[in-house]
Amino acid sequence: MPRSLAGDLTDPEMAQPYMKKDDDDSDIEYSPFFGIEKGAVLQEARAFHDPQLDARRCSQVITKLLYLINQGESFTKVEATEVFFAVTKLFQSNDAGLRRLVYLMIKELSPSSDEVFIVTSSLMKDMNSKTDMYRANAIRVLCRIIDGNLLTQIERYLKQAIVDKNPVVASAALVSGIHLLQANPEIVKRWSNEVQEAVQSRAALVQFHGLALLHQTRQNDRLAISKLVSSLTRGSVRSPLAQCLLIRYTSQVIRESSNTQSGDRPFFDYLESCLRHKAEMVILEAARKITEMDVTSRELAPAITVLQLFLSSSKPVLRFAAVRTLNKVAITRPLAVTNCNVDLESLMSDQNRSIATLAITTLLKTGNESSVDRLMKQITSFMSDISDEFKIVVIEAIRSLCLKFPLKYRSMMIFLSNSLREEGGFEYKKAIVDSIVTLIGAIPDAKEIGLLHLCEFIEDCEFTYLSSQILHFLGNEGPRTSDPSRYIRYIYNRVILENPTVRASAVSTLAKFGALVDELKPRIFVLLRRCLFDTDDEVRDRATLYLQTLNGEVAVGNSEKDVKEFLFGSFDVPLANLEASLRTYEPSEEPFDISLVSREARSQPLHDKKAPGKKPPAGAPAPAPVSAVDAYQKMLSSIAEFSGFGRLFKSSEPVELTEAETEYAVNVVKHIYENHVVLQYNCTNTIPEQLLEDVTVYVDATDAEEFSEVCSKPLKSLPYDSPGQIFVAFEKPEHVPAIGKFSNVLKFTVKEVDTSSGEADEDGVEDEYQLEDLEIVSADYMLRVAVSNFRNAWENMDPESERVDEYGLGARESLAEAVSAVTSILGMQPCEGTEVVPSNARSHVCLLSGVYIGGVKVLVRLSFGLSGPKEVAMKLAVRSDDPEVSDKIHEIVASG
Repeated sequence: MPRSLAGDLTDPEMAQPYMKKDDDDSDIEYSPFFGIEKGAVLQEARAFHDPQLDARRCSQVITKLLYLINQGESFTKVEATEVFFAVTKLFQSNDAGLRRLVYLMIKELSPSSDEVFIVTSSLMKDMNSKTDMYRANAIRVLCRIIDGNLLTQIERYLKQAIVDKNPVVASAALVSGIHLLQANPEIVKRWSNEVQEAVQSRAALVQFHGLALLHQTRQNDRLAISKLVSSLTRGSVRSPLAQCLLIRYTSQVIRESSNTQSGDRPFFDYLESCLRHKAEMVILEAARKITEMDVTSRELAPAITVLQLFLSSSKPVLRFAAVRTLNKVAITRPLAVTNCNVDLESLMSDQNRSIATLAITTLLKTGNESSVDRLMKQITSFMSDISDEFKIVVIEAIRSLCLKFPLKYRSMMIFLSNSLREEGGFEYKKAIVDSIVTLIGAIPDAKEIGLLHLCEFIEDCEFTYLSSQILHFLGNEGPRTSDPSRYIRYIYNRVILENPTVRASAVSTLAKFGALVDELKPRIFVLLRRCLFDTDDEVRDRATLYLQTLNGEVAVGNSEKDVKEFLFGSFDVPLANLEASLRTYEPSEEPFDISLVSREARSQPLHDKKAPGKKPPAGAPAPAPVSAVDAYQKMLSSIAEFSGFGRLFKSSEPVELTEAETEYAVNVVKHIYENHVVLQYNCTNTIPEQLLEDVTVYVDATDAEEFSEVCSKPLKSLPYDSPGQIFVAFEKPEHVPAIGKFSNVLKFTVKEVDTSSGEADEDGVEDEYQLEDLEIVSADYMLRVAVSNFRNAWENMDPESERVDEYGLGARESLAEAVSAVTSILGMQPCEGTEVVPSNARSHVCLLSGVYIGGVKVLVRLSFGLSGPKEVAMKLAVRSDDPEVSDKIHEIVASG
């Protein structure tokens, strides 16, 4: 019984679709699985013990058991064992249908290792049976339930099965090999000769499964895969299924070789030859793989031609596959698809709505401005007939088209507004709202009409998240329009009619209008005072805060600009960091100081990066990264030598100074202060027979001229597997981001330890251990601090502090690599997901934010573009609280 069919049959109402009614509704035929219970079925399973087995009845009971298992019904250990032993008795029946169900039942029950031997002999007997159906199924089941020890006993039979004349048996053995490869790779790899023989088989499925297994056994060896592809592309593969697999492996080799060498791509001629294959699936697979590669227009043209031919095929599946592939190509290379526009237009009226949708969205990406209105009219006619998944594809295509032809924004905004009023799920409505927000940001003329459409939508919006998102956006953009008062009605309606979350968002939005539009301030005060009587605490608290802030009763700064910064500025303290600090705050006479909370947006910590079996390094606060800086601050301030260094600005992730599996594991954390740097060396002794004493790290700062060592704190003793810490402190010029390289040598006295008694020798030998060099770089002086609204934060920065310059980054593999390299050099936090570069993009904008040492906020706008073959050019714009820091950011990039 398929899971999809049997999923909801336990409920009478859900069972209705599976009932069959005659004309007079007198007889109702229920699903055979409706209302079954585990206890009753287990009682029926006693039929397996009958001396005279009823094959039909036993088959029905096993079917019910399989249904219960697939529905997620849990069996206790006792119940599963009883059923298993009962099922094993059914091997005495020769009924073929019942035997197949027995195989299925054993696979589903997954017997334990002490139960497997009960059926092993029966399965091995079936594996050598003269009935091919028994042999194939017995192999599948046996390989599913046995362990490595038993596998060696039946390995000989499996090898014979792989080269069996019956393709069903051979395929069963090969598929079993694919499953066994995960747990017992060494055993399966010994079958190489038999698998290679299967690849040469005339049976299509045997060749397909053989090639899949052969590739998996070699998948970690790039040279072996290349040799495999080279040998098979000469024409020995006949099966269309195997040919499709080979095309995938070939494209993988081409992709990997293009990353490591220049010149012609190997095997590309083979892919082109597959475009002329007689099997349609092979042609489609080859065309799809070619379109996914970074190829020239001339190399892409044959693939587009064959896809164009499939657009006029009589088979819906071919039309769908071709139009879907062309739709993906049109995203990055619309000009290559323009030749197919005539064929795509004929598919706009296709009976299959999925094909018609893909055809229209492809035309939206490739069409010209004159065809926009006609396409929009065509889309409107069948939007109600397609699923939300395809509706989202249409919305995304319309957004791209509007950005391409901004003069057509009115008709597209109307279409998006009408779509908002239709029925649809959350993802569909969110895609529409995101599209309108994007268009408002990109097309200034579309702002007012777009905001009105969003206001109308929240009047009847059932999704709290979307209502809050729109209210927040309205608060940022509405006050800057020609007539802000028109939006007040829509916002206050939310205070009256919505749930507490939306009401709180509406109160914040009203306050933003009051802060930016003086004419509206008296009206806003009246509305906010009404909110003081709300039933929800959050709504009342917000209303009180904003009323007193706008009246000047609460001091948030020295000017009106400070009030606007309070309302519009981004909250630069990560909520996770704030939560961690509040949890560790101990109530006292001193109030909680939010300025002491770390502003750095920390990624997953590297504290756990250690050799297998080793303990985490001492001193590394774990496991919560959000409280790491607070924990480091607390630890360092408790050390007398460092207590006078002031407030810790930043602590880096641990940097490994030793290879994995070495005698001593050492990593270092860089603690940055205003005019000091403390290096914390976390050391672990991994040799049981040694005790290290007087452990210290000698640091050579010859290549770091601006640093001078002021003190160090060695480690008295370092027993086996007991991490310890060594500290070395340096002084540097205040507020200066000094950089340099440090050489490190671990020095200690080693004493032999008697592992049986645990006692160490009295005499020791002085020794040293060379560590990797450590660098302090410019990124160490930058905190990764995110901003929630980059645009507002940028506009609120003083334009006088902006510094702009252009740079050539030289040859790069991709724009993504260039973005990653510059982000890494600056050590800043990417904002709004701009660190992700679309594939095959020719240009990209990345937004970064951070706090420079000294507490200076910095915002960076990076504009990347390809100026030649893999040559990347970059425009860097910086704004900060200090113009000197803006200049310093340019110096860092220029020197990096």
